[in-house]
Amino acid sequence: MPLYEFCCSTCGMFDQWRSMAESSAPAYCPTCQQLGKRIFSPPAVQLSGSLRLKQEAREPRVEKRDAEPATPTFKSHNGGRPWMISH
Repeated sequence: MPLYEFCCSTCGMFDQWRSMAESSAPAYCPTCQQLGKRIFSPPAVQLSGSLRLKQEAREPRVEKRDAEPATPTFKSHNGGRPWMISH
């Protein structure tokens, strides 16, 4: 059931849970019982996890390095096929 917002001229805004079939029916203020006017409010849309993270982190983080990483050392093999296990 959706939550609809209404405005009472004396008390202010109030919310009511109603079925969609009752969306155009009049709503009465819970405190003073006057007729309230329905106010349009946009629906709350939940974003998926990856899309939400894209919107939250809009700018990339800047990371500083103290020193350059060491260059990797490569080892050469003397044999023919180092990936084969001899039997």
